[in-house]
Amino acid sequence: MDADVTDSAGPPADPDHPAGETPQGRSQEDPGATPDAEPETTGPTEEEPGAEPGPGPEAKAEPGAPAAPASGGSVGVQTWADQPKDGSASRRKRPWLRWAALGASFLVLVSAGAGWWLYNKLDGNITTDTGAAAELKVYEKERPAQVVMDAQNILLIGSDSRAGDNSKYGRDDGGSQRSDTTILLHLAADRKSATAVSLPRDLMVEIPACRTGDDKETRERFGQFNSAFELGGTACTIRTVERLTGIRIDHHMVVDFNGFKDMVDAVDGVEICLKEPIDDKDAHLELPAGRQTLNGEEALGYVRARKTLGDGSDTERMDRQQRFLGALVNKMQSNGVLLNPTRLYPVLDAATKSLTTDPGLDSLRDLYDLVRSMRDVPTDQVQFLTVPRQPYRNNPNRDELVEPDASELFKQLREDKPVAVVPADELKDAEKETGTETGTGGDGKPDGVASESPTPTPTYSGSSAADDLCER
Repeated sequence: MDADVTDSAGPPADPDHPAGETPQGRSQEDPGATPDAEPETTGPTEEEPGAEPGPGPEAKAEPGAPAAPASGGSVGVQTWADQPKDGSASRRKRPWLRWAALGASFLVLVSAGAGWWLYNKLDGNITTDTGAAAELKVYEKERPAQVVMDAQNILLIGSDSRAGDNSKYGRDDGGSQRSDTTILLHLAADRKSATAVSLPRDLMVEIPACRTGDDKETRERFGQFNSAFELGGTACTIRTVERLTGIRIDHHMVVDFNGFKDMVDAVDGVEICLKEPIDDKDAHLELPAGRQTLNGEEALGYVRARKTLGDGSDTERMDRQQRFLGALVNKMQSNGVLLNPTRLYPVLDAATKSLTTDPGLDSLRDLYDLVRSMRDVPTDQVQFLTVPRQPYRNNPNRDELVEPDASELFKQLREDKPVAVVPADELKDAEKETGTETGTGGDGKPDGVASESPTPTPTYSGSSAADDLCER
């Protein structure tokens, strides 16, 4: 059967596609397609050999379907200009999508590169003390064993070196080091408490034979605690503490003056209260009385000052250091520094620049894991105290341990058992109530506490990070 061909039946001719051909980018005729999706032709369609002749355009509707409207205003018949051009529209939009994808990829790469650079920078700031680690291995057999797994004992040493940038704080005697501040930090295995015990620099202790910086060996002796660091360095100090306490030191950190200053500045200062104004030329410190926020330089002078504050004793200075460190910890936790990478970075940068550690803590990942394990410790369970001490019987300018109080404290820490601290004035009140002379019984706690429980927690004079320095 012949199909009729008329000039008015189809759309205008496309110069790129002669009549009878399917335009490029469009599918061939689907027998089940609707009339709207079907291209019109101006001539007969090609038929496959043996196929039945197809119906003309006017007969394309399925049986029983509504008849297509006639040409003109019909929605069933479209001109070439009215046909959808989805393919070309998508092609016009795709370049923008490609640019957006490229931009996002670039930002991801830049962010990853910056993160890697920052990590390497902080990681490279840390100095590894391989010498101390090697010397401790030599004396491994005499070191105490670890009693409680997962508990951590870290020795924090404040280096008093006058070399380099630290020379303005005193005479530079060839860069020799002193340990004016030594703190034994015990982290409970369940990470629900942290106890920092200050060891007085003037404490008289047994110091083992140690190797000096020029590879000589000192003799075993009874002497002032901080001489161990000056003559034998970190390894000698660690061995002295282990002999004194029976506690194995898992890690150590040595921080110098500049590291402490920069950490205080990184948290935008630490608030304290002064009952009286301070004017200490040796400590480079002049402050009015009252509530105020100290910057790094002022904070360093505050924790180092001794001669013009209180009774001028090292014991009072250690108490001041403990209270300040508690305020620093409180500032970091209350301001979300430990949970905010943007705020944590400058703190880590300041800390790592002046930090020397053992190989077990000499990477940023190691330090981050340590900080992360501590960030959920309640501030009232971050406790500070000084080992029970009294004037040395042969020289009142030196210290000696108060026994058995000190041994009880070391036993509690060694076995990862709880220790409680209370302000000194509360302990003195307990003295009056119980009639004791020292404020503690032989077990290191107020006698009044002992009757409350068959296994009471030893209580010592000290402070916590939750204490408000302006309320004391």
